Amino acid sequence: MSVAAPPLPQTRGTGGRLPAGAFGVCAVAAAVAASSLTAQESVPGIPMPGPVVAIGLPVVRALLDIAAVALVGLSLLPKLLGFDAPERTEPVLQRVRPLAVTAAWAWAICALLTIVFQTAELNPGVVPTFGMIADYVDSVGTGQGLLFSAACALAAAGIGLMAVRFGEKVPVELRIIVALFGLLPIPVTGHAVNSIWHDPIMISMEVHVMGAAAWTGGLIVTVAFLARHHDLLALALPRFSKIATICLLLVSLSGLITGLGTMALTPGVTLPEAIVTSDYGLLVVAKAALVALLVPLAAHIRFRLLPAIRKGQATALIGWTVAEVSVMGLAYGVAVAITRSSIA
Repeated sequence: MSVAAPPLPQTRGTGGRLPAGAFGVCAVAAAVAASSLTAQESVPGIPMPGPVVAIGLPVVRALLDIAAVALVGLSLLPKLLGFDAPERTEPVLQRVRPLAVTAAWAWAICALLTIVFQTAELNPGVVPTFGMIADYVDSVGTGQGLLFSAACALAAAGIGLMAVRFGEKVPVELRIIVALFGLLPIPVTGHAVNSIWHDPIMISMEVHVMGAAAWTGGLIVTVAFLARHHDLLALALPRFSKIATICLLLVSLSGLITGLGTMALTPGVTLPEAIVTSDYGLLVVAKAALVALLVPLAAHIRFRLLPAIRKGQATALIGWTVAEVSVMGLAYGVAVAITRSSIA
């Protein structure tokens, strides 16, 4: 009579939901705090947005990023798990697919709400009407970018519903591409550069946004769903680690190019003075410091915890992941404030 093998040790931690919660709380808190600290001072005679808009806009914008990160991570997980052992991976993926649809809907709703809040910001003291919102979308590139992003999110929700019904018969590559494609308009909602370097700066922004979403979303989802399944974690985490290394390099390089390039190409702004004299420059420094802080945290997971996980040993992965994604959340919150800050 065969004897069942003993279960592999479980990764220590109170639950996989902690990283997701830590990321969300830090992102929203940092977005509100940084936006409040860098808000423009009121000028006598010029109406300013009320507190609902001043606080609601960064909150909704942060929630948009959270939903996008969640969708990208949930879309990546099937690829990280592979398709060689569906009897082991399918129970996990059956939980993941409906959540991907929910994240896509949340993304679309937050993108549309952001349009409403930004319309209200340009028309202080007035409740936006449908006509005002339509005019904003028609005349401002930010509105058009958000509307296109919402459309991509709705497309991702439709494809996700097909995956809920038909499983992995719906190509995972399609789900990943649509999720990442929806991120492309996001940089349009930030600062624009009017020069011959506009396109390279925009490409750098898009690489930055996609790399950050894949890195953050992949880590959160991998730990959230696999921390209690050591055999699957040992399968997926090494694959994700390779992706994370590439994303770290892309995010770091593209972030510097975007931040410094935007300041250098903005008329009336001189470097290096603008780095410490403008809200934009100070926020770029803060975000760069947070990304630098991620390096030792990510390195510890890859070079200290990953070998132990491969050997089936219990680790403090959840605790270290919470630390890393908390810093990521702070960086995302600062990024929200960067899109709204003054460069000069």
